[in-house]
Amino acid sequence: MSVSERSASVAPGAASAFAELMGVRGLGDAAAAEVGITGHDPFYRTPLRVGEAAAAVLGAIGVASNDLWEARTGRRQQVSVDATQAAATIRTVDYTEGQKPDGSFEHIPIPQGMKDMIAATQPWPTKDGSWVLPHLNLPHLKDRVLGVLGAEFTPPAVKEAVGRWDADALEEAIAAANGCGGRVRSPEEWLAHPQGRYLAARPVVEITKVAEGPPVPLRAGDRPASGVRVLDFTRILAGPIGGRTLAEHGAEVLMVGAGHLPQTPEHVRDTSHGKRSCFLDLRDASQAARAQQLAREADIVIGGYRPGRLSANGLGPEIAAEKPGRIYMTISCFGSGGPFAGRSGWEQVAQVVTGIAHVHGKAIGDGTPQLVFAPVCDYLTGYLAGYGALLALGRRMREGGSYHVNVSLCQSGMFLLRQGTVAGFENAPDRLTRAQIDAMHVTSDTSYGRLKTIGPVLRMSETSPHWARPTPAFGGDAPEWLAA
Repeated sequence: MSVSERSASVAPGAASAFAELMGVRGLGDAAAAEVGITGHDPFYRTPLRVGEAAAAVLGAIGVASNDLWEARTGRRQQVSVDATQAAATIRTVDYTEGQKPDGSFEHIPIPQGMKDMIAATQPWPTKDGSWVLPHLNLPHLKDRVLGVLGAEFTPPAVKEAVGRWDADALEEAIAAANGCGGRVRSPEEWLAHPQGRYLAARPVVEITKVAEGPPVPLRAGDRPASGVRVLDFTRILAGPIGGRTLAEHGAEVLMVGAGHLPQTPEHVRDTSHGKRSCFLDLRDASQAARAQQLAREADIVIGGYRPGRLSANGLGPEIAAEKPGRIYMTISCFGSGGPFAGRSGWEQVAQVVTGIAHVHGKAIGDGTPQLVFAPVCDYLTGYLAGYGALLALGRRMREGGSYHVNVSLCQSGMFLLRQGTVAGFENAPDRLTRAQIDAMHVTSDTSYGRLKTIGPVLRMSETSPHWARPTPAFGGDAPEWLAA
C-alpha cells in the first residue's frame, strides 16, 4: 500500500519525503488522514521540490508532536500544512515588515553588507574547467578565504582569483585555512565522493542512543514540548530554526550568544521568535562555567558551531552521556563522519557540493551552476533538527536513555534532491501575493519595533504552533532558566 493510500490526505508530491521521515520515526506509518499536506511545487523558479519537501518535514514534526501529545492526553490531533506556505517560510526575510511612524508597515530590506556577500559568494569557474564557490560571510571567515585567493572583496576580483586555481586544489586550500568553500559537483559526483557515500548510507536524521537510563516522563504542560528546556548554541539560520521550531511547540529555548561574535542581524531577528537570548563569553572561565551549568540543567543542548569548537569548552556531544535523558543535537554542514566531517560550511557550500547548484543551473539557463536563491538547506536542516529533537524526546519518554541527534546541510540537500524535479517552473510565482502575506503574518512588539512576520505554518487542531514570546533583544536576558 502506498503512502498516499495509508495517509490519504498527503499530497502525492510530498509522499516519498514524508514516507522517508516516518521511517526515521520508527513507529510505523502515520494514521490515515492524521496528516493533511496540500499544495504542490513549483513555488520558486527552480525544478527542485522545495515546498513539498518542506511541507513533508513540517507534517512529520506534527506527527512527532502528536506522539508527545498522545502521551500527555491519550489523544492525537489533526495536522495540516500547505506546500506553498511551507516554501514561503524558507525566505522569511522577504516578508518581515516594520511599522513606520505613521502606523503603516513596510518591508525591511537586507543590509548592504549581506547584498555584497551574496554577490561574491557564487560559483566561479576554475582553471581546469570546473567551478568553486568561496564563501565570504562573517569577517574572520571572509578574510581567511580572501587570504587564500589573494583577492579583494569584489565579485570581479574573486572570480579572477578563483580562475587561477584547479578546483580540487582550491577546495583543499580553503579547508586548510579553516575557511569555507566547495567545489561544484553533480549529484552523481557527490554520491561517488567518500563524503557523499558516507551520508547516503545514513538516515536524513541520525538519532543515536549514547547512554542507558530510565524513561523520563514529560513535565506537566498544555503543549507537546511544555517543560522542555533547550539550550541553543547556534547562529545564522539552520541551528536557530531548529531551536525556534521547538519553541513553537512549547519548549523553553534559551539561546546563548556573545557580544564579540559576528552575526547577521536580520537572521537574529527572524529566527529568535519564541526564545530568550543571553550572552556568555566562553573565553571567560566563570562564564563558561555558567554555560556548563545551564547545559547540565537542560533537556536538549543544540550545537551548531564548527565541529569540535564547543567540545573545547565542555559543551560538546559528550555531555549527552553525563546525565540520563539528556539530548544533544549537532547541526553541521557535512554530517556526523566522513573525510569532510571536521569542516565548517554554509548553506551555499551544501548547495554546490551536493549537486543542487548543478541541477538548478542546468535547468534554468545556460547550464552553468547557479544557487537556488533561497536558503533551502538551512531551513530544511532546521526543521529536521526540530523533528529529530521531538523524536528523541519521545524515545527517552518511552524507553529511557540519552541521545545524540545529527542533522546536516548536506544531508538535507540530498534529501531535497531525492524528491526529484518538476516541470513548468519558469513562471512559478516565486513570491506570495499580498493577500497571502496578510493571511500568514503575525504581529508583535519587539526591541526592533512593531513587526509583522510570517508565523508558523504547521496547523494542529488542539495545540496550534505559535511563539509565546516575541523575538527578544539580542543578549537581553539573564543566563538562567525560568522558574519551574
